[in-house]
Amino acid sequence: MHLDAGRRLVLADRPLKPRRLTLGALALGVLAAALLAPRPAFAVQSAELFRTQAYFYGRFEARVRFAPGEGVVSSFFLWKDGSSSTTSWNELDFEKTNAVCKLQTNIWTGKGTQTPQVKTPSFDVCGDYHTYAFDWTPDYIAWYVDGAQIRKVTGPSVAEYTQNASQGMAMHFNVWVGDSDFGGTLDPSTLPVQQFVSWAQYSSYADGAFQLQWREDFDGSAVPANWSLGNWASPFSLSTHNPANVTFTDGIAVLSMTSDDATGFTGTPPADSAADAGTSYGTDAGSPDAGSPDAGNPGATGPSSGCSCRAAGDGPAGSAVLVAALLVAAGLLRRRRA
Repeated sequence: MHLDAGRRLVLADRPLKPRRLTLGALALGVLAAALLAPRPAFAVQSAELFRTQAYFYGRFEARVRFAPGEGVVSSFFLWKDGSSSTTSWNELDFEKTNAVCKLQTNIWTGKGTQTPQVKTPSFDVCGDYHTYAFDWTPDYIAWYVDGAQIRKVTGPSVAEYTQNASQGMAMHFNVWVGDSDFGGTLDPSTLPVQQFVSWAQYSSYADGAFQLQWREDFDGSAVPANWSLGNWASPFSLSTHNPANVTFTDGIAVLSMTSDDATGFTGTPPADSAADAGTSYGTDAGSPDAGSPDAGNPGATGPSSGCSCRAAGDGPAGSAVLVAALLVAAGLLRRRRA
């Protein structure tokens, strides 16, 4: 993201060699550039909902039904405000990717590198609600689905993560456009899609025990207290988070991804039949990440996960650029005939 943004700036500042062009050649060049240029960002509207307060050790939980579709990245994650590849980057993720609804977990420990694990669950993370949780303690970081531990990290990675996240972590949810390397290539005709969040809660951790501090059931029709909405570019700048794409209805927070200006959600969200069932923990799926306490996929780096990175925008929609180019070309050709 940051590299892409910088690359665009370099290209914009590159001096152009003077060339002698006829008006007709100039018009054809403008038209060709408009036709061949990739579709700019922000033709698709995405969404992000986040807690405005950060928390230290504890259990971060949410009941989520992820958004389906190829090219749709749908996430529940913890984020340290100010994280970037040029300073320090702290993040924990559950991310749904691709049409088969893979589930990826990530940890960024503050050094700008990512350690992902990808699973294809036997259950449908896009077809039903499940309870997702992060445990962050002095001794381990663990990921749970419906109370069952699916991953655990111990040792130096936890110490490094904690050192770089001393200001605490905030809870985030988002849905955004992936690419061929991460999440798949989006077919806009599949939009709109939605991610549904039934509830979220945080429990503090001290002396080996978790204590519930707050729970949000999204019962109102407006943004709840201590929550806010994203309004920046998504990680690959292929969509922009639009506050209008986060709605609250029937006790569900709905995050939509939509085409162009068709924002929001007006239907009835799927009911969460187990919303109040609660989750019991302590089921360990086995040893920590394979190979060593900090292994995961050693040395693996990759695209940003569900981060709230704010990349620069790319201008108007492709259709507007094409229309403008056609008008310019037509005007130049008329001048030449005169």
